[in-house]
Amino acid sequence: MSILDRFTLTDHVAVVTGAGRGIGAATAVALAEAGADVVLSSRTEGQLDEVAHRVEDTGRTAVVVPADLSDTEAVAALAQRAYDEFGRLDVVVNNVGGTIPNAFLDTDVAYLEESFHFNVSTAHALTRAAVPLMLASAGTPDAPRQKSVTSISSMMGRSPGRGYLAYGTAKAALAHWSRLAATDLAPQVRVNGVYVGSVMTSALEFVAGVPETRQQMEGATPLGHIGEAEDIAAAVLYLASPAGKYLTGKMLEVDGGLLQPNLDLGLPDLEPTSDS
Repeated sequence: MSILDRFTLTDHVAVVTGAGRGIGAATAVALAEAGADVVLSSRTEGQLDEVAHRVEDTGRTAVVVPADLSDTEAVAALAQRAYDEFGRLDVVVNNVGGTIPNAFLDTDVAYLEESFHFNVSTAHALTRAAVPLMLASAGTPDAPRQKSVTSISSMMGRSPGRGYLAYGTAKAALAHWSRLAATDLAPQVRVNGVYVGSVMTSALEFVAGVPETRQQMEGATPLGHIGEAEDIAAAVLYLASPAGKYLTGKMLEVDGGLLQPNLDLGLPDLEPTSDS
């Protein structure tokens, strides 16, 4: 067997959330290129259809499920949809998430809780629904199929940065959720994650599209450039495929070498107020 054979997912079935663009879209296509059929979900059906065409161009099958993935019932239902369509479920990629940066005093409790819900509760809902179906399609004793869950965190989940309190807290929670879930689900299901650095997606383009800002970000990144969605997709494929079969409870740092944020939001210091 060639070492490259370990990176294949022939006839596996995957669910990818936030699959309409960016990291989710690139990951769905990568898994299909490795041999998997994919259930794609995000809010915008038109974007999903475009990704589905790319999946089908690889010779695999794509199932499009438009949904509001902040709804934990909707995201959990994706697991059963995959099982109903293909008779099995092997790979889950918890990619949906994100939170707009905010100053500390503008980050109220509701905003913090919303960030946690969108980044962590959704991942838990889908994974909890998926695990029984994964165990029901575990293969045979002679040909077992190891199952995997990969969650997309952020380097802000391990590094401090002004303005990222809600987002960074949620992504830190997602990373530790992955470690704890890995302990609960071993050895049947492997659970890992990716600490993502700055990646050129539509979510980043509104700032990195400004030449001066992009130059600042690249200059603050040890590798000297912003990442591509395919960089993260390659990491997910490694974690999801037999190539990563000896990893669980781990977080890969795919961030260009960042030790701190490479984007200064320009939030000022707090000013003391007079009590007179």
